[in-house]
Amino acid sequence: MVVFYLSTNIDNFVILQRFRNIKSLKRVTLQIIRTKKMEYLIREATQEDMAQVLDLIRELALFEKEPEAVEVTVEDLILDGFGDYKLFHCFVAEVNNGIVGTALVYNRYSTWKGPVLHLEDLIVTKKMRGTGLGTSLLDEVVKYGHKQGVKRICWEVLDWNEPAIKFYQSKGADVKRDWDVVHLNEKGIENYIANL
Repeated sequence: MVVFYLSTNIDNFVILQRFRNIKSLKRVTLQIIRTKKMEYLIREATQEDMAQVLDLIRELALFEKEPEAVEVTVEDLILDGFGDYKLFHCFVAEVNNGIVGTALVYNRYSTWKGPVLHLEDLIVTKKMRGTGLGTSLLDEVVKYGHKQGVKRICWEVLDWNEPAIKFYQSKGADVKRDWDVVHLNEKGIENYIANL
């Protein structure tokens, strides 16, 4: 069964599609957005999308001046996002059957607030920036977090990425410039354990 809901903006449609696979009944939410220039689809990612999602992750690493930092593989993404213990949830933006944007999120917990959703990456391929894809992906993340009842959605942005900072602020996000991000990388973890 496919049900169409027309929103207040005539160009936005939400399609609820119910289908049965071998094991269970699943519900998939799709959002089709039509603009004067193109038509694109925002949807939940599938295992088959992970190779293209990894390409976007590598493109982001290059933009962030760390092209060698990406160690994750397609197999890792499939196992971690679609295995028995799902570590993340992923949305994709699709144009002409190709993935041109993604948003990857996972759950955290705040001792002050309770459930938190963390946006690890919001990526739109360079040639598609400025088309509304980033906004549509962020819309899906916020709707997903709201549906889960999270108290906060958080993410990081590089301090030199002024276009991203302005974009997030225009959406009502508070960029906290007085906090530092602390990481203990894999080597740091091994050294820490060795010194216990």
